[in-house]
Amino acid sequence: MFETTIAGSLPKPSWLAETNKLWAPWKPTGTDLEAAKGDATILAVKLQEDAGLDIVGDGEQARQHFVHGFLERVDGIDFANKVEMGIRNDRYKAMVPQVVGPLRLKGRVHAMEAKLARAHTKRKLKFTLPGPMTIADTVADRHYGDRIAMAMAFAELLNQEARALQADGIDVVQFDEPAFNVFTTEVAEWGIPALEKAASGLTCTTAVHICYGYGIKANIDWKASLGTEWRQYEEIFPAIARSSIKQVSVEARNSRVPLSLLSLLEGKTILVGAIDVASDTVETPEEVLAVAEAAMKVVPKERIQLCTNCGMAPMSREIAYAKLANLAKGAALARQKFA
Repeated sequence: MFETTIAGSLPKPSWLAETNKLWAPWKPTGTDLEAAKGDATILAVKLQEDAGLDIVGDGEQARQHFVHGFLERVDGIDFANKVEMGIRNDRYKAMVPQVVGPLRLKGRVHAMEAKLARAHTKRKLKFTLPGPMTIADTVADRHYGDRIAMAMAFAELLNQEARALQADGIDVVQFDEPAFNVFTTEVAEWGIPALEKAASGLTCTTAVHICYGYGIKANIDWKASLGTEWRQYEEIFPAIARSSIKQVSVEARNSRVPLSLLSLLEGKTILVGAIDVASDTVETPEEVLAVAEAAMKVVPKERIQLCTNCGMAPMSREIAYAKLANLAKGAALARQKFA
């Protein structure tokens, strides 16, 4: 009970990329960079094991960004001529690649890190992919002229890679859809169908991560504008509950999300965010336990996992891993009290 895991990304070592930064530039180049990415992946798995996590991941160490890391292996994407574009309904600006032709995979996307991680742990292994709606919101379309058609094209590519990850021995494939909390009215219309297409045919555990974003200023400012209660989940959870996706990763720690909304996800395993990625304060095990207890008021304890609110890529490594260690200790307290 109360298995622990991460939402996705972890901070990168200082010898791999600039620290405390999203879209952090790589330090090595060429073959040295590929070797360094592999070394960092193995290290991330080891450090998660040392922290006591039950379900570990690659920490997205080989990706500069959770979306762009996938796009780099897609034909029809122009990275040489990036353009500035508003992301998440113009919450912030970013330099993004352009879709300039039909989308096709160049080959495997994450084989290196998935196989390395699988070879270096006997624990359950989770791997994250960007969701099709979030990808569509993070690129400039110069080819399809139809956001839904483009998202469905991306969903097909995601499905190809997800099936290959499953064959690599991945236990959980998670699709990251922070855009669901922004384009709430479109989730049921085409967000869920695109997600179902991305997960089609998978027999491993499937998950979707829906948060309020990394702990960067643009996201923190946006949260401050959402009022005393954040009820975006209320609009999208019913559609997710009807989907075939087995797990839902949500933000809970230090958020204004009414946890009563989790009751809308009947039958799903809930990855309850018990670690705040927008704060450098390290949660105590008792504070993690308190989040678990709050979630138990609306979700059966057998369907609760404890997780981070979002990715930890922009954080200090020391603080991030201290948080993960206390996440595991808090889960141990929950098991002692409620098992």
